[in-house]
Amino acid sequence: MSSRGRITKIGDKKPTLKTISQKSGMAVPTVSRALADAPDISEATKKKIRQIADELGYVPNRAGVRLRTGRTNVISLVMSAEREMMTQTARLLTSVGLGLRGTQFHLNVSPIFPDDDPMVAVRYIVENQTADCIIFNQVQSEDPRAQYMMERGFPFAAHGRTKWADQHPYYDFDNAAYSEFGIAEMVRRGRRNFVLVAPPLSQNYARDMVEGARKAAMDHQVQLHVAQQVHSDGYHQELREWAIAKVQEDPSIDGFICASTNATMAVVAGMEHGGRQVGREFDVVAKEALPMLKFIRPEIIVVRENVEATGAFLAKAAIQAVQNPEAPPMQFLEVPTEFVSRDEPISIQES
Repeated sequence: MSSRGRITKIGDKKPTLKTISQKSGMAVPTVSRALADAPDISEATKKKIRQIADELGYVPNRAGVRLRTGRTNVISLVMSAEREMMTQTARLLTSVGLGLRGTQFHLNVSPIFPDDDPMVAVRYIVENQTADCIIFNQVQSEDPRAQYMMERGFPFAAHGRTKWADQHPYYDFDNAAYSEFGIAEMVRRGRRNFVLVAPPLSQNYARDMVEGARKAAMDHQVQLHVAQQVHSDGYHQELREWAIAKVQEDPSIDGFICASTNATMAVVAGMEHGGRQVGREFDVVAKEALPMLKFIRPEIIVVRENVEATGAFLAKAAIQAVQNPEAPPMQFLEVPTEFVSRDEPISIQES
């Protein structure tokens, strides 16, 4: 059997830093610092050391690393796990993982279900020091998770902005601009009576979306209703039935702006149940991370949310927060400027 496929038996020596040193011809401290992504080691040297480490099957001793450095070399992703997943969750998970690949950091995921208290997972990680940094989403303005970690000086990066956004790393999508952009396009197409299906209003990006929609409605002097009985994270059937009832209540509704793929598909299904065709009797503006809606209904007006860039940025921001906490926090606001064409390819890219 080749060494590549050989099963390690009890008594076989595990590769160590010294083993890598001997094969690379570099000193043990250099090997150690290269694997730790030290800034004073060249990228070429890091790449060579990591390649040798991978070939040898080297796995760092987590307990030893923690004793030497006080770190776990773990980034923990604490994020929602919706029961009906037509969302960006899986894509964000993949892009964060790609952002950490090639570094000394490993990714752990703690799923938060709708009936969970999100503080439980955060407290466990912080109090037990099971990770060096937390990345989380579904951010609130006065988010208790952010406040808790800021008070304890624990590194984190948020997919969204809190009221303390100037003090912490984040990547956010400009949802106010999204609403304004979408309503302006539907007005250009002759629509005058709009409904916004927003996320749960406790979340900061929902408030931004509502604010942008209201501003656009005022600027264009059109009607706007913000859905109260449902939100964009709701169940497909519930959203579909709501759309059917809503348009029966007000047949003049001719435009929807939706915060999720899930809500968009449910709204279109509800409107089509009443004999209305998207792109003719009404329009829908949607944002999505997965290239799905244009394949189903090319008439839907789609804005792409670049979740690949989001995950890669959050991974880098988390690493900086751990390794260089005195540096200004990494922050980025993605502003939508164009709509997706029908045949635009969208694929995850490494950054």
